[in-house]
Amino acid sequence: MIKKIGILFGKERSFPEAFIQRVNEKNKKGIMAEAVQIDKVMQGEHSGYAVIIDRISQDVPFYRAFLKNAAISGTAIINNPFWFSADEKFFNNALATKIGVPVPKTVILPSNQLPDDTSEASFSNLTYPLDWEGIFNYVGFPAYMKPFAGGGWKNVYRIDSAEDFFEKHKQTGQLVMLLQEEIVFEEYYRCYCIGRKHVHIMPYEPRNPHHLRYVANHNPSAELLKTMEEIVLKINNYLGYEFNTVELAIRDGIPYAIDFCNPAPDADLQSVGKNNFEWVVETTANYAIEVAEQMKKGKDSLSWGDYVATSVQGKLLQ
Repeated sequence: MIKKIGILFGKERSFPEAFIQRVNEKNKKGIMAEAVQIDKVMQGEHSGYAVIIDRISQDVPFYRAFLKNAAISGTAIINNPFWFSADEKFFNNALATKIGVPVPKTVILPSNQLPDDTSEASFSNLTYPLDWEGIFNYVGFPAYMKPFAGGGWKNVYRIDSAEDFFEKHKQTGQLVMLLQEEIVFEEYYRCYCIGRKHVHIMPYEPRNPHHLRYVANHNPSAELLKTMEEIVLKINNYLGYEFNTVELAIRDGIPYAIDFCNPAPDADLQSVGKNNFEWVVETTANYAIEVAEQMKKGKDSLSWGDYVATSVQGKLLQ
């Protein structure tokens, strides 16, 4: 019986096509890869795939529902669609404070405008005005304001003062935003983590134009590389992501985790560059094959992180 590995994607082409080709070139007996094909989704019916790599369901609710149905029918989904649905950047930061990973001081803010189908009465538990002085003293200025649920670099603001904050917050509509301490860094790294065990650390310069962000001449010491790898593995093992990137800003020799809720990270050849692209394609292909080979019929194949496992055991994170 053939075990199919599918990849679910949107507009991107370079990574999905290279991934499919790489898996099939390895010519593993009983395993093949293809772009996921969906002609109907029936409750409780198997998807036809042993493994699916998800690159797009965060933007397409229909795909997210399809993946959850596939998961309960035995398909291994990379990443777990139930956890992917529940996670967001503010929780990531809160978790980091409990597992000893340095992160910027961060607060979450109610949306500037009332959500649809709500009124002022819907927010009777919210103190008005908020303790803005306490918030600003905690975070400090300059700061960054960005959506708590992610979205790349969209709707990201640099804030220089309280007056600047209130003016820019008016522009955010119904978005729930984070206000986050600015980490003035000496070096910055973007780190792939595949399978919660394979780490690829890439020098990165977010202040460069998009097409030049991977052009950075950092020369990290062996000790810093080891520390960053440990942080990346700790974060992904607690969250349970099998395909994710972690962004680390180095300030005074200390890596701060800036952004680590990227379960469908950029893997385009033109943006990440040839060498990084090759690592992602090869590592993902090998890991997907490994997952397919270990699958057993009738077995739940979802992967869950240490945070969920700890919670199930009734333990508090220390």
